[in-house]
Amino acid sequence: MAIMSKVIAIITSILITTLILISCTKDGGGSGGGGGNLDCSTVSNKAFAANVDPIIQNSCNIISCHASGSFNGPGAITNYNEVFTNRTAIRAAVASGNMPKNASLSTAQKNSILCWIDSGAPNN
Repeated sequence: MAIMSKVIAIITSILITTLILISCTKDGGGSGGGGGNLDCSTVSNKAFAANVDPIIQNSCNIISCHASGSFNGPGAITNYNEVFTNRTAIRAAVASGNMPKNASLSTAQKNSILCWIDSGAPNN
């Protein structure tokens, strides 16, 4: 009976360790998928006015998503202040690929948003 308990304990330990290792792997790799391996020093298109805002306006600030008066997620993201205020939620949604809902961003677009936020989200 004691041997059976030890075998069950060992098997349980192996299963738990395996589950932990699987759950700790990064999804999406390093090209902006999760931002884990993203080297922002190589991303030059990370200015708010020239790069990030046009992406937000064309992909997010549309009717039924995050236009003026929206209550979806963080609400409206129509200007710098709204985007800056919601930058953490925006970063998580873009990095995970959950946003935008009805479109997709290129790797360059994702990297622009992620690196702009990671650099302090300046109003530039």
